[in-house]
Parts: sequence; C-alpha cells; structure tokens
Amino acid sequence: MEPNMRSEEKTRVTIAGLDIPFWDLVWFMVKLSLASIPAIFILYIFVMALGMIFGGILQLLPPMMIP
Repeated sequence: MEPNMRSEEKTRVTIAGLDIPFWDLVWFMVKLSLASIPAIFILYIFVMALGMIFGGILQLLPPMMIP
C-alpha cells in the first residue's frame, strides 16, 4: 500500500474476462481432482467419527416403548 493512500479508501475492481489457455485449465482440473482425494478421505473419517459418537449416545438411551 502506498504511504499516501488512506486505509478508508476502497478500490473497485471489475473483471471483464479471463483468457486462460485450454491445456492450463485442463492441468488445473487434474490437480484439483487429485487434491480432492485426501480431502474426501479426511471428511469420511470425520463423518464416521461423528456417527460413532452419536451411535454410542443413542445406545445409552432407554428403548422407546411403541404401543
């Protein structure tokens, strides 16, 4: 930030278009899909742990009497 520019001033930016080469975009999508594999694995472990916690809590509740 320039020294004479105050922090209260806001700059607006408008994006008119993107010019991304096709193969660069393909390579980005390949890297994105490969990076999602560990993320899905971590989310799976998190959801499994939540299921085990809530399953254990539900096991402690008395059974419901259904007439």
